[in-house]
Parts: sequence; C-alpha cells; structure tokens
Amino acid sequence: MTDAYIFDAVRTPRGRGKNTGSLHEITALSLATQVLETIKSRNGLPEGAVDDVVLGVVSPVGEQGSVIARTAVINAGLGETTGGVQINRFCASGLEAVNMAAAKVISGEAELAIGGGVESMSRVPMGSDGGAWPTDPAIALKAYFVPQGISADLIATKYGFSRADVDAYAVESHKRAARAWAEGRFKNSVLRVKDQLGVTILDRDETVRPSTDMQSLGALEPSFKAQGEMMPGFDAVIMQRYPEVEEVNHVHHAGNSSGIVDGSAGVLIGTLEMGKRLGLKPRAKIKAMASIGSEPSIMLTGPEFVTAKALKKAGMAVGDIDIYELNEAFAAVVLRMMQALDIPHDKMNVNGGAIAMGHPLGATGAMILGTVLDELERTGKSTALATLCVGAGMGTATIIERV
Repeated sequence: MTDAYIFDAVRTPRGRGKNTGSLHEITALSLATQVLETIKSRNGLPEGAVDDVVLGVVSPVGEQGSVIARTAVINAGLGETTGGVQINRFCASGLEAVNMAAAKVISGEAELAIGGGVESMSRVPMGSDGGAWPTDPAIALKAYFVPQGISADLIATKYGFSRADVDAYAVESHKRAARAWAEGRFKNSVLRVKDQLGVTILDRDETVRPSTDMQSLGALEPSFKAQGEMMPGFDAVIMQRYPEVEEVNHVHHAGNSSGIVDGSAGVLIGTLEMGKRLGLKPRAKIKAMASIGSEPSIMLTGPEFVTAKALKKAGMAVGDIDIYELNEAFAAVVLRMMQALDIPHDKMNVNGGAIAMGHPLGATGAMILGTVLDELERTGKSTALATLCVGAGMGTATIIERV
C-alpha cells in the first residue's frame, strides 16, 4: 500500500446545457479529449505513462457510450497501453472516478492514473439511459421513488428552510462565483474549449449571473409543486415515508437548483516515486475516501453521513477541515449539511457552486475537487473535503491535504 498524490486538476468551463449553449456543438468525446490532452501536454507526459483513465458518465449512451474513457484515451494520444473505463454513481460519478483512480494507485495496480468525468447534457439529455428505479413498480414502490426536486423540498420542509433561506443561499452562490472569476481564482485550472478549427468557443462558465438578487428569484414559480400536488402526486408518496410531515413546502425552482450544463474534468493522481521520475510536483495527498448508501426517498442527505465516515477514517473532526466543497444540487442540500455538522458558511463553497455555474452530472465531482485544491493553494490552507449528494440515496467524499 502506498500514498496517492494529486499532481494536476483541470476542467472545461461549463456551457449552458441547451442547443443554444456554447458547447452544444462540442461532443462529449471532444470535451473529454481536450481535458486529457491538456493534462498530457502541461505535465509533459510521455505516451503510455498513465496506466488507466476512469471517467464518470451519468448517461452512458449514444455519443457518451461505448466506454468513452477508452475512446478519449486513444483520441487524446495518451498511448494505446493506457486503459479506460466509465463508471456511474449518478451525481457523484466524477468524484467516485477520482477515488477509483486513487485506489488503483494506493493498491499498487497503477502508478499513474486519471480520474474525472464528462457530461454533454445538451446533446445527451439527462435520463437518456432509462433505468428501473423510477419506472418499474417492483422497485419504485419499495424505494418510495420521487423526483429529486421533491426530495429537496422535503429536506427544506423537514429541517426548517424557508423560500427566503434557499433563495438567499442561491444569491450568495452567484456572488461568490462572479467574484472568483473576477479575481482569476479559476485561471490555473480552466482550459479553453476549442472547435474543430482550433477556435476558442468558451473560456469561462456560461451561467453565472452576478445580477441575481432576491427580487429576481422571488418571481420564479416553484418547479416541483405541480408534480407533488397532482392527484395522486409525489407529495403523497414522500409523506407515506415521512408521516411526521403534514405538508411539503415547495421552495425550489430553477434559480436555487443546479443548472443543466456541459463539461468535463480530470485529476492526475500517482505515486510520489512516479511523480519524481516524470518531474511532477505533488500538489496534495489523498487523505481519505468514502462512499455510503442513505435513505433513498429523501435521497439527498448522504453528504452529512459520508462526511462523518470520511472524517472518522482520517482521524479528523469537522473543525479540522479548512474548506468544504459540497455540490449545490439544490440549496437545501447545502443548508442541511451546514446545519447538521455545524459548518460555517465561510468554510463552505467559498467560490460558489452549481447553482451559479451548473452541474455537468458525470464531471462535477472531479471539478469541485480541483476547485477546492486551487483554493487551498490560493489561501495557504491545509485540508479540504469534497462531497456530493447522490440519486437513490448515496454519498461520496474525499479529503485532501495540501503538500
């Protein structure tokens, strides 16, 4: 067993996940290829140096299917001896891919690996891969299946977060993301996405709205109220599982939930010895990793439990972490984790999150790990924890320590 070190982390900017978005013309293969090419070129990696590439993909069909990780390896010129595999843990796929790459290094299976993810949500819409969980009564009834937005509204209801609370959190996410871009905090990690002619078509996250305020968000109608209240509706389903809730307060909408976007990311991980041979400087050490299952109907409370598990594995307490990064799937998810673990907001998502910048499902986990690594280096702080909530009730977390 050996330690796993992070040598580099890069990502694309996030493009609006519609046919009018800047990255719509760019395939998932091209997004992943450009990430791998950037890692290869800026670290001077010879062909065959990377043992394996693990990419998270939440809808692994069509253009994103057929083991896109291996296809991207070949396309990026990493070398035919470099393997590739795609994995799916819903929204945590990108971080799970990083953890799998790290596990390969720790176990001795690989000396150098890349973990990351890709999702072109404008070209391969969310849910394109289908699945039994929401559609087969044999499991949907057993799991009390409801859409994630209903689960988010349940969290807000159960733990006392009002519409004003979730909107205020969303406003702050946009402010922090806008400030981070204005101050150049992402400049070392975000590559320029280019088209087939080599022309840059996007160099910054496309959905950040610095002008977002409580008034503009207040004008938006709840997104999941109709789904919840129709007869019979999903509110009735969730209240069977949580009978203590008399009525679901629908507070989430497009403005305080994660945006649908396109994007890709990669994290280069290896042994210290391999890094020395290739002239690579380690930036951080993987200190602990964890994944858990949680109650599948409320679905989105996994981060607090997987954080506790990862901290226990690392021999750390909540206060020992300098910076937390939790994917902003919905505002109430982050508010609940801060409430449950008593984490101050000035340690959580300090550069904004998916409410402002979007959530390219398979890539987000790797993106937020790179973001928090950059922030450790910018501030001179030591430890960070990245985590995500997951569909069907799960959680994944990674703790890193700056070298």
